[in-house]
Order: sequence, then C-alpha cells, then structure tokens
Amino acid sequence: MTHLESPFTIDAWEPAEGDALAEPEGRGPATGRALVRKVYSGPLVGTSIAELLTTQGEGGAAYLAQERVVGELEGRAGSFVLQHGASGGDGQEMRQWAFVVAGSGTGDLAGLSGSGIIAHELLTLDYELP
Repeated sequence: MTHLESPFTIDAWEPAEGDALAEPEGRGPATGRALVRKVYSGPLVGTSIAELLTTQGEGGAAYLAQERVVGELEGRAGSFVLQHGASGGDGQEMRQWAFVVAGSGTGDLAGLSGSGIIAHELLTLDYELP
C-alpha cells in the first residue's frame, strides 16, 4: 500500500434546482444536490467533478458523493472514480470514508484500488496499482 495526502481546492459548487427528497409541508431536514468541481495538487495532480447528495438538520449532517478524477497519480496518467461520504451530529464523531470504485481506473491508473477519507480540503488515500 502507498499512502498519499493530496490537497484540493473547490473551483465550483453548483446547487441543483429543487429538493427531490423534501418532506411534505416542509418538515424534516434540508436535503439537496450539488455539482462540485475540484483541482488536486501534490502526489495527485488533476481535476474532478463530483455529484453530491446532502442532508443538513438541527441534529446532524451527512453527504454522499461520486467523483470522477482525471489527472496524474505520481506520474501515471488516467482517471478513476471515488465514492465518499461522511455523517455525524449531536456530539457524535464525524464518520468519514472514501474508496476507489473497483474497475473505474483508466489509462495508467487501470487496476487502481484504495480507501481513505476526504476532509478539510485534503484527500488521504492508501492505494495500490498493479
């Protein structure tokens, strides 16, 4: 396993129109969708686009995302898909997770596997390449 920490910046956050998961009569926590564009630096250099589902309530919050990353990982060019999320609230520790979707690697990144977390504009990933 190789360990990496790659910072990123968020270039765009585009909320989707409407709230398909809204409770009738406005009850329940706010939910939403967004399209997010990022730029990675460090051992992973590239750009990404992610689709996020979010929930924000009085007692907690959560998100779920699928993100296609295109670029170079330690000099190897290609793309892959990350699935990641987090949830927590009411004094609970935030649970965060991320993994490379099996079979999603292309180019020099074909066969990439790994898991980690995305938090505070930093991807931390333990990965393997064939």
